[in-house]
Amino acid sequence: MNIFKKKVTSYRGETVYEWSPLRITFAAVAGVLIFILLLTCISSVPTGYTGILTTFGKVEDGTLDAGVHLKAPWQRIVKLDNRTQKVEITCQAFSADIQQVDLKMSINFCIDKTTAQNLYRTVGEKYYDTILYPRILENTKAVFAKYTAEDLIANRQALSAEIQDKLTGEASEYGIAVVNFNVEDIDFTDAFTNAVEAKQVAAQNKLTAETEQARLTMEQQAKAERRIIDANAAAEEAKIQAEADLEVTKIQADAAEYAGLKEAAKNKAISEWLTPELIRYYYILQWDGKLPQTMLGENANFMIPLAD
Repeated sequence: MNIFKKKVTSYRGETVYEWSPLRITFAAVAGVLIFILLLTCISSVPTGYTGILTTFGKVEDGTLDAGVHLKAPWQRIVKLDNRTQKVEITCQAFSADIQQVDLKMSINFCIDKTTAQNLYRTVGEKYYDTILYPRILENTKAVFAKYTAEDLIANRQALSAEIQDKLTGEASEYGIAVVNFNVEDIDFTDAFTNAVEAKQVAAQNKLTAETEQARLTMEQQAKAERRIIDANAAAEEAKIQAEADLEVTKIQADAAEYAGLKEAAKNKAISEWLTPELIRYYYILQWDGKLPQTMLGENANFMIPLAD
């Protein structure tokens, strides 16, 4: 007799067998188990993740893209985030002159989904803590130790680029791409900050004093140059005036010499044609008819009046 069925009499008087409650319960349980088994064979990988298929813990070759995938019940799909991730880090470092600095940094990174199974096989899911974080601290301290405290302040972008270059080379070996690395804040001790401020104030005061001294020097130089220009102008003017006076004197001398020559030539010409008879002639022409009133004797020292 089948234990899952029971004998009953139908309305026609025939003897038939129906499913027993135990059979129904068994069938229901079997259906649920089959449904659960089917569910374990179906898995999905979300967008932005890479699936890693493992069989009894062994990593299979290849990766699974986003979507629904079938697998054996004894297999598991590990999901690794292949989106760009950002992590902020705080740490301490020392400069070349042994100044302690507190740092705030950030890193953006992502994994190469084509080699994600190797990353999971060799490192695991905590690849940031295992690979990136220790190297960030190590490279940051090594780079900062190369610069003095004052140089750190002026070269923050160069520091970020140098650390990123080091991280990129080391992380790429594991299939991790460093997208960006930034040193966001460098904080020194209060004592050092105060010393830097005091130095900057002193430098500013020195610059102000040098600027003022340079201004006064320029003013004095300008005054001296103006005096030189004025003196040169006066000398040039005096030179021009002297040259002009000399030229006038020369012209006057030439004129006097010419006048003397002319007068001499005239006198010579007169003396050549002036005869005693002609002189007497002109004398007679000029005589007014009056006789002399006095006469000076030859070799005499007194005059003899002729009148009376």
